[in-house]
Amino acid sequence: MLSKSQIKLINSLSQKKYRNKNRLFVAEGVKVIKELLNSSYELHMLFAEVDLFFAPKDKFTLVTPQELKKITKLSSSQSALALFEIPETEEKPLKNLVVALDGVRDPGNLGTIIRLCDWFGVKQLLCSKDTVDCYNEKVVQATMGSLTRVNIAYADLYETLKETDLPVFATFMDGESVYKTSFPSSGILVLGNEANGISSSIATLAQQKISIPQFGQNQSTESLNVATATAILLNEWRRG
Repeated sequence: MLSKSQIKLINSLSQKKYRNKNRLFVAEGVKVIKELLNSSYELHMLFAEVDLFFAPKDKFTLVTPQELKKITKLSSSQSALALFEIPETEEKPLKNLVVALDGVRDPGNLGTIIRLCDWFGVKQLLCSKDTVDCYNEKVVQATMGSLTRVNIAYADLYETLKETDLPVFATFMDGESVYKTSFPSSGILVLGNEANGISSSIATLAQQKISIPQFGQNQSTESLNVATATAILLNEWRRG
């Protein structure tokens, strides 16, 4: 049975400041929770209608569907919700292919980009400090478990890119066509904010500006969704 204090804690984790304070984040749904349980993430507490996870008894609470409705943030009903501990981040040197995000704000976009990194074998995702929190519950849900296989770091993007020895490729509407670009085996692919693109300070660090050419004639289509653009660019990069 859910206690009032548990409901209060879980609901508070919708806000980043409380996630940081408690060092906890929310995961919903059987697939996502199983992926996290099979990773290095530490389970704090699991709430479910039935115990499908063989969780330790001291970390499992059996709840009713009505109780789950009090703590879920998803429109579609799930049978389980879990709290996991936010791990301490480790600073790792940038190597191989790295994706960097400059001010991506939409949780769904970030979650999809994390899944794409997982799919294309990108182990490191570098985020500016104003990019949406990867432990936002909508991001966690959208990753469908890929959160466990991608190392995500938040940093001063300008300072980090300024210090790297890897070549920096950044996306711009007037950049060279991605279909004509020769990509190295290692490098950093920078994508920008949904509305404003890449910031002017980051633009000065780009050694090569690239773009996805528009073939349609409708000029009211100003740009691609950032997650869609990431998929196309990573596909072309991996094609060599």
